[in-house]
Amino acid sequence: MNPEPVPTPRYAVLLLICCGVVLGCYFGTYMRFPVVPLYAQALGADTVMVGLINAAFLLSAGALSLPLGLVVHRLGMKLLAGVGLLILAASSFLLAVSSTPHQLIWIYLFSGAGLAAFGPTTMSYVAGISPPTHLGRSYGWYTTALYIGMSLGPAAGGFAAEAWGFSPVFILSGLSIFLTFWAMFFFLPRARQVMPASPRQPAMGAALFREIGKNLPLLGTWMATAGGCFGLGVFITYLPLHAHEQGLTYGQIGLVFGVQGLMNAVSRLPFGHLSDRVKHRTLLVVWGLLGIAASLAGYGVSRRPLHFILCAAVMGIGMGLTFTSVAALCVETVTPDHRALAMGGYNSAIYLGMMVSAAGLGPVIGLTGYKDGFLLTTLITVLITGLAFLLMKNFSPPSLGPPASVPPPGAQG
Repeated sequence: MNPEPVPTPRYAVLLLICCGVVLGCYFGTYMRFPVVPLYAQALGADTVMVGLINAAFLLSAGALSLPLGLVVHRLGMKLLAGVGLLILAASSFLLAVSSTPHQLIWIYLFSGAGLAAFGPTTMSYVAGISPPTHLGRSYGWYTTALYIGMSLGPAAGGFAAEAWGFSPVFILSGLSIFLTFWAMFFFLPRARQVMPASPRQPAMGAALFREIGKNLPLLGTWMATAGGCFGLGVFITYLPLHAHEQGLTYGQIGLVFGVQGLMNAVSRLPFGHLSDRVKHRTLLVVWGLLGIAASLAGYGVSRRPLHFILCAAVMGIGMGLTFTSVAALCVETVTPDHRALAMGGYNSAIYLGMMVSAAGLGPVIGLTGYKDGFLLTTLITVLITGLAFLLMKNFSPPSLGPPASVPPPGAQG
């Protein structure tokens, strides 16, 4: 029996560089998120149109994540991630010169393709450089960087919009992503797989999809991911409008987004370590999803800035617990040959979950108001949580032995 791979200084350095690239990408991309719904409203869009704008982005990202996950090893991780960054930067510059809600839809369709190329590629990169005993911690660091970007970006975007208007936010977003592209180009090397490839020939075509269809735990991780992101789609699409209606300024709305992302980020590392030590990660996923559901109910009845901020903190903690655990579960349910596919499906579930809620809740909110829209989202999230648990409850990960100790990236000189 071969000994388990031991973490090396190279693993720590590669993980640190990858985390920096991810932070830069999501900082620039998420600068736009609290601003675009308000910008669309200023251009004359109603709640249905705002939902369709975000749904266009999420549809493109979700539909392309899975097929791009299938071809990432043929095209190369670095090439595909670089193309994704350039598309994201270009879409931000296009937003700065847009003038109608319909233009926003087409620009967001284009932008979603960029995130579809970047997201599963970098997640697969992290899996490729990580020893199996440190997979949860690796994703803890990865998602911490991601959510630091997702917390600082919206806060910066909200305050920039309040100070200078909408267009400068989009220009700053594009510049940030473009600089991240060059940082990745110069500093991030090609990944060397730590885990050995499976000796069997991987399934392809129809055989592959039959194999995936029989993998109930993998389908459960995708469903749990979609369930958590169903609520996230309502948050990023309609919370800016709901909060602005309650009297919050652009800066305060950006702060609400920032608190959600910050609590999400700071909870990732302890939850990543916890995820590596518990026997059943499934229970962590369930508790995290229930926390997200509780925060959504809170948003519906919030009236003051402090109320929104407290709900954002609860949501961030729930997101951190859910997605640190479910990402590691997703990788564990497949062989190394199918990791990119699993991550592609995972990213598709993220964006499709958000897309369905962004597009579907617009008419509901238009008819009944924001309170009922958020409460309905809570109910749907709870139902999806139960279904995901039924699919994942019997999964037992392979025994990897006791986890080895590894210092955080950058601590080894």
